[in-house]
Amino acid sequence: MDMQMNFVRKIPSPQELKEQFPLTEKIQKIKEERDEIVKNIFEGKDERFLLIIGPCSADNEEAVLDYMTRLAKVQDKVKDKIFMVPRVYTNKPRTKGTGYKGMLHQPNPQGEEDMLAGIIAIREMHTRVVKETGFTCAEEMLYPDNHRYLSDLLSYVAIGARSVEDQQHRIVASGLGIPVGMKNPTSGDISVMMNSITAAQAKQKFLYRGWEVTTEGNPLAHSILRGYVDAFGRSHSNYHYEDIRNLIDCYAADPSLKNPAVIIDCNHSNSGKKYMEQIRISKDVLHSRHVSADIKQIVKGLMIESYIEDGAQKIGDGVYGKSITDPCLGWEKTENLIYELAETLE
Repeated sequence: MDMQMNFVRKIPSPQELKEQFPLTEKIQKIKEERDEIVKNIFEGKDERFLLIIGPCSADNEEAVLDYMTRLAKVQDKVKDKIFMVPRVYTNKPRTKGTGYKGMLHQPNPQGEEDMLAGIIAIREMHTRVVKETGFTCAEEMLYPDNHRYLSDLLSYVAIGARSVEDQQHRIVASGLGIPVGMKNPTSGDISVMMNSITAAQAKQKFLYRGWEVTTEGNPLAHSILRGYVDAFGRSHSNYHYEDIRNLIDCYAADPSLKNPAVIIDCNHSNSGKKYMEQIRISKDVLHSRHVSADIKQIVKGLMIESYIEDGAQKIGDGVYGKSITDPCLGWEKTENLIYELAETLE
């Protein structure tokens, strides 16, 4: 017996799709300028604080655009202190492999899975966000082979807690040309995350989309602390002063690593998925930056899950702008929090 797979249809290559859905020169220029700013933040040449903020999953184009338009107005008011790279996450890891896997799989969360329609839908949504708000966004690289469908639109990529140990994620990250955040694994083992950063910063040679490729390594690969789960299934946080100091020591133990940096994920196991805790956690992290110059230097920003409505809903409930995956902070609380953070930042 060969393979028990049903080959449905051949999907266009990223190059073919980019030719079919090209970007304007204006969009290309916006990405170039924003990429440079984000790079400067990670290299310590720009003092602004990064905010990687937005819905847990970008499930509805109109609600996502509405959210991003609101966010753009807030960004304009805090631009001297905060630089935002919104989350437009269109493929979602599912712990059990079932359920809603993001717009990539299901352009309509209540409809059938349709990968071709999904790839087109996510490219068009990302393009609309840049065109209408001037934001280039962040995605999770769940499937390394799919990254090139959006590579001309993204300014930041995160590698999830379950993917961070995977060889292909690590070596593909070495060739992305934008900052890649490596989350600590769900077990909380920091050495796994540090190994992942080392691999992504190294030169690599590997097979990718039917090609033999080489990379020069990604000096902007860095850590994301997202909390962890113990052997009994209990959530534990790792955003505290002591955790960040420990991370500084890990970086110091390997002087070959470039641009030591961390983004603190305020949700997931850090908050025990209690979305309101994100407000307190983000302020706690800023306090740690105030009391330690080392921590101020290494903590480049925060990751916050936020949408139009507080909390989460089941698929089919139909509440506009409310998460159908993890609970998110609603718009009013988000806006207030951003202004408070801007005031607190030195």
